[in-house]
Amino acid sequence: MDIMDVPVRQILDEAAAVGITRIVQVGTDVLSSRWSAEQAETYDAVLATVAIHPNEAGRGGASPEALTAIEELASRERVRGIGETGLDRYRTGPEGYAVQEASFRAHIDIAKRHGKALVIHDRDAHADVLRVLDEEGAPERTVFHCFSGDAEMARRCADRGYVMSFAGTVTFKNAEALREAARVAPLDLLLVETDAPFLTPMPFRGRPNAPYLIPHTLRVVAQIKSVDLDDLCTAVTATGRRMFD
Repeated sequence: MDIMDVPVRQILDEAAAVGITRIVQVGTDVLSSRWSAEQAETYDAVLATVAIHPNEAGRGGASPEALTAIEELASRERVRGIGETGLDRYRTGPEGYAVQEASFRAHIDIAKRHGKALVIHDRDAHADVLRVLDEEGAPERTVFHCFSGDAEMARRCADRGYVMSFAGTVTFKNAEALREAARVAPLDLLLVETDAPFLTPMPFRGRPNAPYLIPHTLRVVAQIKSVDLDDLCTAVTATGRRMFD
C-alpha cells in the first residue's frame, strides 16, 4: 500500500474514536517526507518527521540534493523530528554500511541544528547506532522507533536518556526478549507506536496496522510493566509531548 494513497481523514477519525488524538507521520525519502509535512500542515492532529531512511541511503538515496531537501523541510514548524534515520544491517549489506553511517551522521547534525527530535531506525545494528550517537553527540530528544533491542539494550538507552518506542511486535508470541526490554524501560522513556501499515498487534495480525489499534498495544505494555493502563497512557502522552510538541 502506498502510504500517500491512504484516506487520511478516515484514519484520523478512526483513531480519535478510540482516544488517539495526535499522530506522528514519518518520512523515509524526500517524496514521503514532503507528503508527511503537507499532512501535518493540513491536519491539526498530525505532526511530521522527515528523513532519508537508512535503506534508501544504502541504495544511494542520501545524495547531497536529497539531504538539502530534508534540511529545507526540517525548518517547517509542523516538522517536529528528523527520522527515520539510523542504521539497518538486515536489508543492507556491508557495501552500504559506510553510506548509511554517513547519512545517519548528517541527519544527527540536521536534528541538532534545527532543534528537532531524532527518530532512529535501528535494525540489527544496536552497537553501531550507540557508537555513532556517542561519537556525534545525540540530540537532547532522541527516540528509538520500533525498538527492537533486549533488556540490556534498553538499559543502555535509558542510561543515555533515549526514549524507546514499542510497536505491535511487543505483542507477538516469540517476542519475550522485547517484552523484557519493555519491563525495564523507565515509564518516562517509553512510547507506543504502530509502524503502520506494518507490525499489527495480536490478535489482529493479517490486517493493515493503523492508529486505532494502538490501545491494544498499550494494554499489553501495561500488563508487561504491571502498571495501571491510565497511568501508562498519561506517561506516554507526556513523553510524546516532550519529544514532539
